[in-house]
Amino acid sequence: MSLLTHLLVCAFGSGSWLAINGLWVELPLLVPELPEGWALPSYLTVVTQLANVGPLAVALAHRLLRPAGLPEAALIIALLALGCVSCLLLAFLWRETSAVGRARHSTAFLALTFLLALVDCTSSVTFLPFMARFRPGYLTSYFAGEGLSGTLPALAALAQGSGLVVCVGGNASGNATAGPEARFLPAGFSPAVFFVLLAAMMGVCLAAFLLLARRAEARGSSTQDLLAGQVTLSAFRELDGPGGRGPGGAPGGLEDGEDKTAAHSPPQLAFVYTLVALVNSLTNGVLPSVQTYSCMAYGALAYHLAASLSSIANPLACLVAMFLPSRSLVKLGFITLAGTTFAAYNMAMAVMSPCPLLQGSKWGEVIIVASWVLFVGALSYVKVMTGAILRSHSHGALVWCGAVVQLGSALGALIMFPLVNVLGYFRSADWCRSQC
Repeated sequence: MSLLTHLLVCAFGSGSWLAINGLWVELPLLVPELPEGWALPSYLTVVTQLANVGPLAVALAHRLLRPAGLPEAALIIALLALGCVSCLLLAFLWRETSAVGRARHSTAFLALTFLLALVDCTSSVTFLPFMARFRPGYLTSYFAGEGLSGTLPALAALAQGSGLVVCVGGNASGNATAGPEARFLPAGFSPAVFFVLLAAMMGVCLAAFLLLARRAEARGSSTQDLLAGQVTLSAFRELDGPGGRGPGGAPGGLEDGEDKTAAHSPPQLAFVYTLVALVNSLTNGVLPSVQTYSCMAYGALAYHLAASLSSIANPLACLVAMFLPSRSLVKLGFITLAGTTFAAYNMAMAVMSPCPLLQGSKWGEVIIVASWVLFVGALSYVKVMTGAILRSHSHGALVWCGAVVQLGSALGALIMFPLVNVLGYFRSADWCRSQC
């Protein structure tokens, strides 16, 4: 195996969820500027779930075009090019708004977010099948690149900073005097520059794919290899099945030296699927919708750190799962309980907004940031291990796992959207006017 190929595969894998992760870590600077305000994350969760039409369309097209399937290379190039162009357009259009009904909305931002989510969601059913052309050992580098898709934007956001909030004191207006208003000072660089950086990262991913495609062609592919390269998950059944070989050559996706677990009983499998639904509902739908309400009352810096560090916690938890795996359902249950406890604290602070516990105290900021990081880290570990358990069970179990992931995520987003935007259950804070 070639070191250069490993690096190219890693760069290619980093484009899988790069754009959406970048949008989430940039939200602390976008929320004060866009008309949706603190409700903006709830819009993003719904838009991201709607983008799952991409994988469904690919699966449907593959079935209709059997046995040839879709032209894989052209589809991946189109997706990555769409990601690059959308990020560049965001740099110029993210502030643009238009009237929808009686309110103004950031229609350009939301439309481009949908396109980026479409790219990332569809990558789940296009990038991995392409990797079937390479030796299984390269999958480790691919998954390392997937981890970087969250780490790189988070590091860029940390370097960008959150900007400071200052209170501009009131102006006399007749007999009444308006109170001080919050003004956000610019961060180290603007969101436009951040989106250009995202476009550059997507460009690196596209360049890496073009080089990988040329290397695959230069090797020469048999007819069987070319058929395996079509957009279908069947090329990975050997990797996912009970007797298959997982990343790194380990049986059934297990790490070397780890014994394969015995078949689980139906109640045990039901418990695993329940964990999958709960964890993905909390991490992909429920809590992201209210992160602003949970953190912003403590200040812009607390929200900035919570968004950036929790994004880094996800790939770190995957690394922990790689080196310290645990398939004990009891242990995973306790880890889920711990993560859910942190989630409950985060939700409680969102419900208490604009007057959460320890507001105005450094301890309050530290606790809310730590709670978000531990929440994401604990449940990300559970995500990896439940996926590994189902992967070693059977290919069908893994397919159902993907369905439950999407169902849990969609339900979480759809439940929270009306609570935030229709019923107005959560309230925003004003740092310059006491509301407590």
